[in-house]
Amino acid sequence: MAKSNAAGRTSKTKTVGHEGAALRTTRAVKTTRAAKAPKFPKAVSGAVDAARDKKAVDIVVLDLRKAGGFTDYFVICTGNNPRQITAISDAVVETLKKEYEERPALAEGVDQSEWVLLDYFNFVVHVFSRECRAFYDLERLWGNADRYEFDDVEAAPERH
Repeated sequence: MAKSNAAGRTSKTKTVGHEGAALRTTRAVKTTRAAKAPKFPKAVSGAVDAARDKKAVDIVVLDLRKAGGFTDYFVICTGNNPRQITAISDAVVETLKKEYEERPALAEGVDQSEWVLLDYFNFVVHVFSRECRAFYDLERLWGNADRYEFDDVEAAPERH
């Protein structure tokens, strides 16, 4: 499905099936070849799983490796209220600590629960309220990154 944004760029969203995981990838249309299901690092997939377990919505992973970012991935998701935002961020921290022995180097915004940022160096997890996500619009700012959208109810992608 092709879409045009305000800047006139056309993007294409594709749904990619991957071992039962529903995943959509969006990027500027350069070629028409089929998108391949990505293999994310285990901790990134673990963060997606933890966010899903707490019913996060609009989960997106931005692959910043080709975009010249300061980290490899952004995991971006939305909570419906401050309590859910806290629950999502706590679940991500606990899951990554328990299963992968990963701890965030920096955790910001935990007290305000509007935008929680968890910096794991190789990837950053952003848990937003709807209003903050719309205001900061990280997906637009990093528009040149490969974008992977996850359906709210399906399993996360394969880990490597």
